[in-house]
Amino acid sequence: MLALLHTSPVHVPVFDALRDEAHPDLELRHFVDEPLLDRARAAGPDAVAADVRAAVDRAVADGARAVLCTCSTIGGVAEAYAAEAGVPVLRVDRPMAAAAVAAGARVVVLAALESTHAPTAALIEEEARRATRPVTVRSMLVDGAWARFEAGDSGAYIRLVAAAADAVTDADAIVLAQASMAPAQRLTTTPIPVLASPRPGLAAGAEAARRG
Repeated sequence: MLALLHTSPVHVPVFDALRDEAHPDLELRHFVDEPLLDRARAAGPDAVAADVRAAVDRAVADGARAVLCTCSTIGGVAEAYAAEAGVPVLRVDRPMAAAAVAAGARVVVLAALESTHAPTAALIEEEARRATRPVTVRSMLVDGAWARFEAGDSGAYIRLVAAAADAVTDADAIVLAQASMAPAQRLTTTPIPVLASPRPGLAAGAEAARRG
């Protein structure tokens, strides 16, 4: 069983659909803790480390063979707990970051939340060092997008993200920093690769659960 740690319930049907499409035999169990993101935004990801560890422990106690954190803001905190958790603990955006590095040296990160910029940029730079490839990361905030997300207007949210991606001209890859942004891939017209985390992240989680 693969446990998914979310900070929004909107991710549950997204990952269920991806599981049904690509990993039909994989059992998923969802753990949603919305206040985690609010606290991480207010005080930084390290401030919620104990709560993240407790969530991972609950998932393991529930039978998880691997845990996938779908929140980019706290993904690094979750991943750092893997050695103590006793099962693989993955962040959903690591495979996406590796793909961005492979695409070229100029990576633009689009995020709707300011708190997502630093963790995502650091992850891409880490993957660049691992691949021994040069990379320059530029972060851009999609103005007004998070307000639309919080208001439940997912259509406007995704349109704003897609428009921001289409406005980028000087990049080898565009990274959608938050899993909730993934539907914008279908609306973009830019020739630059637009990368999202849910599909490759779930594939990595599925593989870890099978090995676990």
